[in-house]
Amino acid sequence: MSEITNEMTERFAEEFENNKRQQIVQNAVTKNGISNSAENIEAQATNVPVFSIDLKTGKVADQKQSGRCWMFAALNTFRHKILDRFNLKEFELSQNYSNFWDKYEKANYFYENILATADQEVTSRKVAFLLERPQNDAGQWDMTISLFNKYGVVPKTAMPESSNATNSRDLNQYLNKKLRKDAATLRRLVAAGTLENDIQAEKEKMLQEVFNLLAISLGTPPTTFDFEYRDDQQEYHIDRQLTPKTFYDKYVGVDLNNYVSVINAPTQDKPYNKSYTVEMLGNVVGGKQVRYLNVDMQTLKKLAIAQLEQGESVWFGCDVGQSSNKQKGILSLDIYNVNELFDIDFTTTKAQRLDYGESMMTHAMVLTGVDIVDGNSTKWKIENSWGEKVGDKGFFVASDDWMDEFTYQIVVRKDFLTEEQLAAYEQEPTVLAPWDPMGTLA
Repeated sequence: MSEITNEMTERFAEEFENNKRQQIVQNAVTKNGISNSAENIEAQATNVPVFSIDLKTGKVADQKQSGRCWMFAALNTFRHKILDRFNLKEFELSQNYSNFWDKYEKANYFYENILATADQEVTSRKVAFLLERPQNDAGQWDMTISLFNKYGVVPKTAMPESSNATNSRDLNQYLNKKLRKDAATLRRLVAAGTLENDIQAEKEKMLQEVFNLLAISLGTPPTTFDFEYRDDQQEYHIDRQLTPKTFYDKYVGVDLNNYVSVINAPTQDKPYNKSYTVEMLGNVVGGKQVRYLNVDMQTLKKLAIAQLEQGESVWFGCDVGQSSNKQKGILSLDIYNVNELFDIDFTTTKAQRLDYGESMMTHAMVLTGVDIVDGNSTKWKIENSWGEKVGDKGFFVASDDWMDEFTYQIVVRKDFLTEEQLAAYEQEPTVLAPWDPMGTLA
């Protein structure tokens, strides 16, 4: 190995001191920060929030200090349908209700994976992966399908947000503390040759404690409730003694089996027009398998546009922190001129960023519009879940080239896929490792 010598460092320092441009840039950056110094004002002019296709939506929701974006995005796509179908001005589904059942199911999913890997050393990569984060707030589209199919949904009035839902750090800390302790117990029981029925009985005691912890922290999910609302004509409605499943059937009514996840992962290990799944990725044991169809980016955007043209918003996953101005709500490759600021070329390909850990899916939002000029998309309207104080009352604009580089997934109806694409999606999927970037949760 070659060390850094004092002579080398002195030469670097002298070269820096002799560069007058870098001295001026140093003054600007040390005072104002990197992003403020590199901000490109012209990017705002080219990302004006006006779109040729612009779906009607209500106010944006706010996930606050939690990682439930995937859940908010899914529930928002349903909310758009409810607003339109029942003539409502504002309405939200309960994110807290779905969050409760997600954490409850994730605990069981974790226990089962711990049992399945009990023959491996605790230092093995798979066991270490499980123990690193036994559960968290994040998730995937197919995981929402498992939740909604099993537990339905409820209006926010039936189970409002709680302190631990909107600021989930403490809840996750103590739930994970318990799950890791339980993992040690389960592995010890397996090592001792304990009968399967006895292990499952012990696991049920653990799940009872999980339920208690969640009920104390988030509230108890309702089993029946009344739904009251006034439509935009101020006409009063009430629907009594609904269950979460009957509410879903009557007010959402979406056949979740009609939707597929489409990704763009241009890495050598994932050829296009093939399906993929990720080992140990899920929440509900026996629920829907997470599955993706990998396509090129032009195909992905074409599918998203087709659904928007039919008046239906699109759940999508991306790396929201890249080339992003949160306050202005602009996602654009030229929002910051960092290459010019440092005189360093930071450019990498999308495949390189995935392979080398520079980028992955970190956030899910909803596409609610797109600007089409001469048959081509130029910018996209995004409904975020960070409240109204960022962007244009919570809505963001993404340039088309930003979408190319940092969007990884959309969810669309099956009928937009060609016969060949649908057949590729339904084929036996290639199983990716648990730590594959396509296993990252939004």
